[in-house]
Amino acid sequence: MDKKVDIHKAAGVLLNNRRFLISRSKGKNFFIAPGGKVEEGESVREALIRELGEEFGIEVSVDNLEEFGTFYALAAGHKDKHLRMDVFVVKKWSGEIAPASEVEEIMWVNSKLPSNLTLGSIFQHDVLPKLKEKGLID
Repeated sequence: MDKKVDIHKAAGVLLNNRRFLISRSKGKNFFIAPGGKVEEGESVREALIRELGEEFGIEVSVDNLEEFGTFYALAAGHKDKHLRMDVFVVKKWSGEIAPASEVEEIMWVNSKLPSNLTLGSIFQHDVLPKLKEKGLID
């Protein structure tokens, strides 16, 4: 049975010192993974590479994207919208990570999230536990 999908996104797990990168867009009160919507005619890898360049000013080659999983949930901030998120570990990038475009804030976190931080559901309930289980974050 196919799952209902209203929004299709590609997301990247960028790791540094056993922490992963999350971002908050302007006007939002929750953090999400780097990435964004897959546009028509674009592969999920192409979408992620484009979004990482637009949002963080970094360059990533397709060879440095490792499949991590495909997850489904209600979209954060979009009532009654179903999200499919294809997640990749970004093994290597070039450039300095800095918030750009609609990104207002970035943060490196591990599995012990600050109590006042709200993380999008797929990363909170699916990706973060899997990163911890695989020993990629503290």
